[in-house]
Amino acid sequence: MTTATVFFTEDHEYVQVDDDNIATVGISDYAQQQLGDIVYVEPPEIGKIIEAGDEVAVIESVKIASEIYTPVSGEVIEVNELLDENPNLVNEDALGDGWLFRVKMDDESELGALKDEAEYDEYLEELS
Repeated sequence: MTTATVFFTEDHEYVQVDDDNIATVGISDYAQQQLGDIVYVEPPEIGKIIEAGDEVAVIESVKIASEIYTPVSGEVIEVNELLDENPNLVNEDALGDGWLFRVKMDDESELGALKDEAEYDEYLEELS
């Protein structure tokens, strides 16, 4: 992957966008800590067309099942198959190997509605 910029939602999803408008989506480190040990991830189907804000995946932890909403619109082009065998990767490296799915973005302007890392950090401080 080339240089990526990271954005966050107030629901604690993140999106890393590379130079080719490929968005890697996952949950923030804060979210995985709140969920606890993750035991199952149900990703969206490859080829599915999704709209920003759509419920597209589910993460189950020992505590709760949580819906995942996509921060961006486009076509799902890849899912993290490593999570089939090791869903705990989300706990170990949420913003790295624990990503959930990738989207070929339709509209880069949607990123303007998201928080950058500094804004997200401030948001987390307000929550505590």
